[in-house]
Amino acid sequence: MPALLTAGATWAVLPAASQTRAPPPPAGLLDFSPGEQAQIQAHGPWPPAAREDASNRVAKQTTVAQWGASLFFDPRLSGNGQLACATCHQPARAFQDGLPTAVGRLDGQRNTPSLLDSAQARWLGWGGSHDSLWAASLTPLLTEGEMHQTLRSLGDRMRGTPELADGYQAAFQQALPTDDATLVVDVAKALAAYQATLVSPRTPFDDFRDALARGDTAAAANYPLTAQRGLRLFIGEGRCTVCHAGPRFTNGEFADIGMPFFVPGGVDAGRYRGLQQLLQSDYNRLGRFNDAGAQDPRAVGTRHVILEPRHFGEFRVPGLRQLSETAPYMHNGSLGRIEDVVQHYAELNEERLHADGERILRALHLNDSQAADLAAFLRSLSR
Repeated sequence: MPALLTAGATWAVLPAASQTRAPPPPAGLLDFSPGEQAQIQAHGPWPPAAREDASNRVAKQTTVAQWGASLFFDPRLSGNGQLACATCHQPARAFQDGLPTAVGRLDGQRNTPSLLDSAQARWLGWGGSHDSLWAASLTPLLTEGEMHQTLRSLGDRMRGTPELADGYQAAFQQALPTDDATLVVDVAKALAAYQATLVSPRTPFDDFRDALARGDTAAAANYPLTAQRGLRLFIGEGRCTVCHAGPRFTNGEFADIGMPFFVPGGVDAGRYRGLQQLLQSDYNRLGRFNDAGAQDPRAVGTRHVILEPRHFGEFRVPGLRQLSETAPYMHNGSLGRIEDVVQHYAELNEERLHADGERILRALHLNDSQAADLAAFLRSLSR
C-alpha cells in the first residue's frame, strides 16, 4: 500500500487508487457520469411544491376548489347550456380531448392542451396569451365558438340560477357581486383553484431518478435499458434539456421548432399574437383583477415582456409528463405518435427556423436504435 512520509516523520497511509473508485453499476444500469446524474436530478423531485399565485386570493381555499370542480363539469356555464369545461378537457384523456385541433376555436387551428400541472406554468396557451390560470380559465367562457358567453349573460346566469348563486355564496362566503366582471372573474378564479389541484402522477422516470439520488442502484436497474439510453441521449447529444428542463420537462417559454404555422385563411402568429393579446387584456396581472395588485411578484414578467418580430411563429414549449396520454402533439396536433415527434427532430428542416438569434436546434440524425431509445424514454414520463 503506498504511503507518504510527512515532515514530522509520521507515516500517513494513502488508499490505493482502486479503493477510491466507485464500484461498477449492477447489470442493467448504465454507468451515468456525475455530470449526467446531476442533470437527471434536475428533473425532479416530483410532485413539486405548489406554486403560489398571489393574484388569486382563493387559490388555496378548499371550499372554493371544490365548487370550482363542480363548475368545471357544469354545462350551465355555456351560452347554450350544453358545453362544459370538461367537454374539451376530459379527465380520462389527461384533461385534453384527443383531437388534432379543438372544436370551435376561432384563433387558429390549435390543439387542446392538457390541464395537468398547469398551475406550475408561467404563461398559458400555445401563444402565451394568459399570465395566470384564472385568466386562461376566463377566456373560453367569453369566447364565441367555445362557451359563448358575455360578462352580462354569464352574470345573469349566475344570479338567475339558484344553485349557482348559492354555490358562489357558500364558497366565497359573501353575496354575489353586483358588477358582472367581478363576478365572472371570481368564477374563473374558482375554476383555477380546482385546476391547480390537477397534478400529473409519478412515473417510472421519477422512481429511477429517486433511486439514483439515494444510491439504490439495484432499484435504479429496474428502469429499462432502452429508456436509460434514451435518457442519456435526451440530456446529452440531443440537447433536449435546453428547452425541456426542470421537473416539468419544460422551460416554460416559447420556441420556433420548424413546424408549419399556416392555417386556412392566413397564418398562426403564435407567441407574437399571444403577446399582443396578453398586453391588451384587462385580465392580465397588471389589471385591476389581480388580488395582490403591485405586490404580486409574478406581475414583473408581464410588465417587462417585449414584443419582437422573432416571436412570430414561436409556440409554447410543452411539458412532457403524461406524454403517452396527450396525443396528438404539437400546437396544431399534426403529429399523432411519439415516434413522429422523434422523427421530426431527427430530420429537422433547419431552413424553416428563424434566421435571427442563437441557433439552438439542429437535426439529430438518429439511427433506428437511437430513435427507439428516445421514444422509450419519453414514454417513461407517463405512468
